[in-house]
Amino acid sequence: VQLQASGGGLVQAGGSLRLSCAASGRTFTIYVMGWFRQAPGKEREFVAAVRKYDGVRDYADSVKGRFAISRDNAKNTVSLEMNSLKPEDTAVYYCAAKVDHGLDYEGDKYKYWGQGTQVTVSS
Repeated sequence: VQLQASGGGLVQAGGSLRLSCAASGRTFTIYVMGWFRQAPGKEREFVAAVRKYDGVRDYADSVKGRFAISRDNAKNTVSLEMNSLKPEDTAVYYCAAKVDHGLDYEGDKYKYWGQGTQVTVSS
C-alpha cells in the first residue's frame, strides 16, 4: 500500500486548509485511515481517524469541533478539513493506514504511512 498526501501550506490563524490522502496498491487490506502530526521538537500525535466500512470517526481533543475527517471508499481517499486553524496546529501532517478495525491513537498501530505535508499557521 502506498499513501500519497497532498494539500497543506501557509494560512493565517482562523483560516482553513484541506489535506487529502490517496491510497493505492492493496487498498482492500486497509480498515482505518488517519492523520497524525508532528511539530518541531515535539512527538508525533494523533489527529483524527476514520473506519472505512462504517465511517466511524475519532478525533484528538485538541481538534474536535474544528477538524473533520472524511473518506471516499470508491476513490480510496481520506481528507482532513481543517477550520479555525491556530498557530499551534503548525506541524508536518502525515496520513496513515491500519489493517485492523481499531481507531487507535498510537502511531505504532498504523502499518502504512505517507510522506508528510507541511501546515503552517501564522498568527
